[in-house]
This record gives sequence, structure tokens and C-alpha cells, in this order.
Amino acid sequence: MTEPFRISRLLANEEETRVLAMDLAMAVQPHDIVTLEGDLGSGKSTLARALIRAIAEDDRLEVPSPTFALVQPYDLKRLPVVHADLYRVSSHDEIAELGWDEVSDKALLLVEWPDRLGGALSGDRLEIELSLAPGRGPNARNAVLTGHGAWAARLARMSALRGFLNNAGWGGSLRRHLQGDASSRSYERLLDGQRRAVLMNAPRKPDGPPVKNGLPYSRIAHLAEDMVPFVAMAEGLRDIGLSTPEIEAVDLDQGFLIIEDLGADGVVKDGAPIAERYMAAVDALALIHARPRPATLGTPKGAYTLPPYDRDAMTIEVELLLDWYLPMKDARIPASEKYVFLQRWNELFDEVAAAPQTWVLRDYHSPNLIWLAGREGVERVGLIDFQDAVMGPAAYDVASLLQDARITVPEELELQLLSRYAAARRADDPAFDMAAFARLYAIMGAQRA
Repeated sequence: MTEPFRISRLLANEEETRVLAMDLAMAVQPHDIVTLEGDLGSGKSTLARALIRAIAEDDRLEVPSPTFALVQPYDLKRLPVVHADLYRVSSHDEIAELGWDEVSDKALLLVEWPDRLGGALSGDRLEIELSLAPGRGPNARNAVLTGHGAWAARLARMSALRGFLNNAGWGGSLRRHLQGDASSRSYERLLDGQRRAVLMNAPRKPDGPPVKNGLPYSRIAHLAEDMVPFVAMAEGLRDIGLSTPEIEAVDLDQGFLIIEDLGADGVVKDGAPIAERYMAAVDALALIHARPRPATLGTPKGAYTLPPYDRDAMTIEVELLLDWYLPMKDARIPASEKYVFLQRWNELFDEVAAAPQTWVLRDYHSPNLIWLAGREGVERVGLIDFQDAVMGPAAYDVASLLQDARITVPEELELQLLSRYAAARRADDPAFDMAAFARLYAIMGAQRA
């Protein structure tokens, strides 16, 4: 059983209450339970109001006390919130009549006076106890936060992140939630006057269950387990003239980074590629592929070696079709056909293994490309997702961009971009074999699909 984790914070004024609310707003998730305890006048409603406004990213949002309504729901963009004040509840029968089950699906449940529930709350919860702080001023409060169950580790990380922000000079910044990716990482935009930055919160990824030869999927597919690969590739790509976020502050042991905010202007409009921007993105790939690239790069924690995009990694990815997609569609194929399927891929991977190896960024597609209009040439393409980079065939990232599952690249534009890529490669190496590249492009496009 996980031991509770407890921290204490002095809230000397309203600003420090706002900072705590901001920390909580970035940490909470759907289905969470946060309880607020303390005497009348201890600041429970004040903190609840600040938390709801922080989640809403609206300091003027009307947040009335639910003392008389008992339950007040908020249908906020990021996640719904149900704010309950149980002060006037006198019996368990009244709890059943509150109706919060009807409004709390996927919501954060924020409960004042939780003792009225008689211990009926989930074991995974965050308790916040507030009290006056004598001698510290009329608005000062002591806050004791206790994380139970899964909240224990989350509270510990929230506390560590607060220390990181303070030490990095971003302690008083506004924090705005950013859409994350399909990983355990989360992202925030930090705003402090004219300063802007992006916070990456990337806890070390634990191994999943073994799926083959005693290894988890992430190990076989060579997915990053911490942020060392990100730092290594960010510097490596910048050194050859490409735009990656400058790293302002980093704690690699805990997985906290503050990086340059490249903005939100992408390379698509209304769901369609912007030709000029895709051309620049292809030019950036041609630049990467123009010269041999080292497999080992430097980081603050020493040398980092990119893993090879080997046969095992490519195979386990195509096996997703057999092990995940087909069962999801209630489809089955005989074992003999699975054998033929994998045998044919094994033959194709022989060709891939024989190709020259270079940096494969692996997530080089529209959501991860930022348009930097104020820069020139390939520097106009901002790269933000490359921590899973490997050493592999150049065709992979070209196929990733031009055969993007999210965006339809018209065939005519695809051919123009391939021609542009070939011209750039031939300018650097007249012996560049476009026919061989085109075959690898087809193989890697099929493997990605």
C-alpha cells in the first residue's frame, strides 16, 4: 500500500494562494478528488475559487460559493469541475440526493467539508487542510497537502516542479496547459510579462509488461525513457543549422525542462498542407541527410548514443496490425498468413538494413512542425518532437511527412516535394540514387501505415 505523501506551504498572501492554485490546476486530471478541510474562514472557498479560475484560464470567471446549492458544476474546456460544499449536509441520506453522480462524469470533484461524507471517498485523493497563520498577517494561511494512493507520487512531483520553477526564475509565471502527445509527458506555456517559454514535464517512463523475449514494447521499439535523447538531438539539430527550442533550464534527473516557445503557427491550414511550408520542411530533411550524421551526441549527463532502428523495432511496429488493429476490428487471420506476412516484411527489412543510416527523427509530421515566419530558409521550420530519434534510413522521415496519417498530401504535391528532395540530395551528391530511395520510401511508408 502506498504511503501518503505530505507537504506544507505557507500562503502568505493572495498571490501565493494563486500560485498554489496554479500548481494544482496543472496537476489535476479527470476523475480526481480534491478535498478542502479547515474551520470557517480558513480560506477553503478562496482556494477553490482560485483553482477553478486557473483551470478555466479566466481570472474573472464567476465562481459562487455552493453553500446553498451544495453542488456547483462547471463545464470547462480542459476538464469539467464539480464543486461541492457539504457544510449544511446533516445526514448520509442527503449525500445520495445531491446528484453529483449525474454531473461528475470525467470531472474533477472538489469537496469542501468532506468529513460529512463519513469516509466514503476514494483512496486516491488529495487532501488540503487550511488554517490561519497567526502573526503572518490577516490573509496568511497554512496549507497542508496530503496525497493518498496515486496522488502521493503526483503530489511529490508537483512539489518538485514548484522548486524547479522557482530556481529557474519562473516562480511567479502564469501557467497555461498545452495539448500533449501520446505519452506520459505534459506541456505548459509559461507567461511572465514579455517572457514566454514552454515547460516540459517528462517523468521517466516506467517499463510496461514484457511483450516479447522478456522485454517491454518501449524497449524493443526504442522509445525514449527520459529526456536525455531530447536534449542531445536538440543540440545536434541546432548545430547543423535547424531550429529547435533553445533549452533555458533543465533537470534531467527529474525530467523537467524549460525551453524556448516557438509559437503555434503550423504547416497546415484548414486541414490541408501549405505548400511553401512543406517545401521548407523537405529542405530541412535534405539538409539532415546531406552528410553522414554521428550516432553519438553530447549531453550534460555525458555521451548519448542513438539506438539503431533495427529489425526488431520495425517488426514489432508492423505487428501492431496483427496484435492490435485486426482484433479491434473483430478480424482474424490464420497463423499461416501471419507467418507469410512477417516473412515478407523480414525480406523487405533486409533492404532497409542495407541502406545508409542517418538521423531518423521518427515523428516528423505536421503536428510537430512549427512555422517561424521571421527566420530564413530551413530555419523557418521549428522542430519540437525528436526524443525517439534513431539511426535508420533517410526515407522514413520523408514518408512520415508526405504520407501523414493526419493530413492528406495531394499526390501532385507529394510528387513535387519528392522531386524537390531529390534535387537537393543530388546537389550535394551527384551519385544520389533516387530510384533506390523511392523504393525505400515505399517500404517505410507501408511500414508506418
